[in-house]
Amino acid sequence: MGTSSNSLLAQSVVLQLQRHAPFHGMAAEHLAFLVDKLQVSYFAKGELIFTPGQGCVGKFCIIRQGVVASDEKQPALNSDFSTVTQLMEGECFPLGALLENRPVTTYFLAVTDCFLFELEVEHFQLLVEKSLPFRDFCSHPMAHLQEISFRNLRSRFLLSGNGVLSMDATLQQLIKRPPVVCPLESSLNGALDIMQRTDVGCVVVVDDLHQVQGVFTLKDVLNRVTLPGRSLDTPVREVMTPHPFCLPGSATVREATLAMARRGLHRLLVVDEGRLVGVVSERDCFSLQHTSLGQLHDNIRTATEMATLRELGKEITRLIKNMLIQGVGAEHLTEVIANLNEQLTCRIIHLEHQNTLYRGELSPEVRFTWLAMGSEGRCELTMRGDQDNGILFDHPFGLDNRKVYDELTAMALRINNQLDYCGFPLCQGKVMAGNPKWCLPLGEWQALFKRWIERSDPDALLHASIFFDFRPIYGDPAPAEELRSWLTAEAVNPRFLHLKTRNALRNRPPLGVFRDFTLDAEGGIDLKLNGTLPYVDGARILALAARVPLTNTVTRLRDAGKVLNIADSDIEAWCNAFHFLQLLRLRLQLDAQEQGLPWSHSVKPRQLNDLDYRILKEVFRQTRKLQTRLTMEFSR
Repeated sequence: MGTSSNSLLAQSVVLQLQRHAPFHGMAAEHLAFLVDKLQVSYFAKGELIFTPGQGCVGKFCIIRQGVVASDEKQPALNSDFSTVTQLMEGECFPLGALLENRPVTTYFLAVTDCFLFELEVEHFQLLVEKSLPFRDFCSHPMAHLQEISFRNLRSRFLLSGNGVLSMDATLQQLIKRPPVVCPLESSLNGALDIMQRTDVGCVVVVDDLHQVQGVFTLKDVLNRVTLPGRSLDTPVREVMTPHPFCLPGSATVREATLAMARRGLHRLLVVDEGRLVGVVSERDCFSLQHTSLGQLHDNIRTATEMATLRELGKEITRLIKNMLIQGVGAEHLTEVIANLNEQLTCRIIHLEHQNTLYRGELSPEVRFTWLAMGSEGRCELTMRGDQDNGILFDHPFGLDNRKVYDELTAMALRINNQLDYCGFPLCQGKVMAGNPKWCLPLGEWQALFKRWIERSDPDALLHASIFFDFRPIYGDPAPAEELRSWLTAEAVNPRFLHLKTRNALRNRPPLGVFRDFTLDAEGGIDLKLNGTLPYVDGARILALAARVPLTNTVTRLRDAGKVLNIADSDIEAWCNAFHFLQLLRLRLQLDAQEQGLPWSHSVKPRQLNDLDYRILKEVFRQTRKLQTRLTMEFSR
């Protein structure tokens, strides 16, 4: 755009770019550099932009207007563009080829008349060096977009005012110690010495008048000292973060946490009348929560009444929302949810088991293992979903088999009802331990699984999808581990894997032509059926083929990917996509709960913000990529 970067035209380009990630998060000077170097190009409908035979890519492209299709085969204008990757306004390409200095591996075609912003490769490389947000986006676009989305989600929950924090407490109340400072003229060595002696991860850099000039953190040590190889004699002012964000001591926790969420900060400075008062961290803000994770664990472990456990189930929901505000990532958050719900379930089972023994309604010799199945077996409950469970037991010598069945199923039915009372709804398909069909000894479970593998009819494939994700959560785990070892060897059956794949591929990602999704009659997308299920099914098939004895979708993908030599970049993209869907489902459930509405898995794309809409598009592109891999491996 030449030397007119200060013109109205340049300003309009800046505003257009700032509507999209990563440009909205870039420093003004780096954005100005980008706009100054951009050129505008036009491609007519049907014109190829890049092809694999053109040699190393020389330009970075941003779509200003139009739609671009990308596919391994050269697409034609009469193609079904719902089956190929489509790039829209604000999206960038071809990142991988530019970063690796190679030709593209796919064709890029103008599906409509297109105007592109183009940046020469040498200027692209300079921008990657200059701008950290731009570099992060180019290296890991999916993860970068999700981080921004997650930050926005945290801000929204803070703004709702329904959190579990004492949000009106002032920052002055949170300050526990005087701030640790170092002079502006200190060397790196001096600053690090102060941090070590005071055992802090952040030092505030001040001038002779004790005015704040910057902050220096342990993160800066890695990014600005260790990696560049700077000398310890370097003045700290050269590596500090200048002009840090500050708030007055009278500001509330609500204001501080909202500022942290919006700006991606882990700490901020408290300054009154120009004087540094202290440093407040995320941990300080969230130390005000009513119930800690550890306390909730203890309360569940010691509860003796079902009514108490029911209330603790509600407390789990409040803690989950608080953890969202704290910035706990989707993967860790779902692990925490699964762990807490499992503890709650196990305590319910334990109390009912003990009561049954006390009443003499179960023979003391009977040993059983409670199996969690479905999403609970995969440790993937978003909140508290329907029950899917069963019992694996050992026939005690000398006891009547019918009597053992009757005693166990009667107890299991009471457990199922208590779980329902405490917030885990009964399974509409009756996949529960209180159903005599799913209360079996080891040999009968093996015979049942073998029959499903060999028959592979629709009912067998459906049951395999639920029951093969079993996991022991109460009782002796050894019988379940034996069953898992047997199944891992037995399920590597080419015909079974072929039919499982063919069945999974019937559930295609809901991508429509051009800008639209394929929506249901109510204008929505089922995030369970059309969203997470293809990843769950795909991961299960890959794990069975690779003999990976795990149940969690993400760990299945990662471990099976190593065995099957799937690129790490593909595996992590699939994991990120799955985590985004889980987080979106969790958000829908929390919203429904606040509004007093029944939980739903349906999201209306038109009600999403532009960023989440864009991520959801990319999630379904990754779904297509995973299903293409399944097709190549197992459907022929």
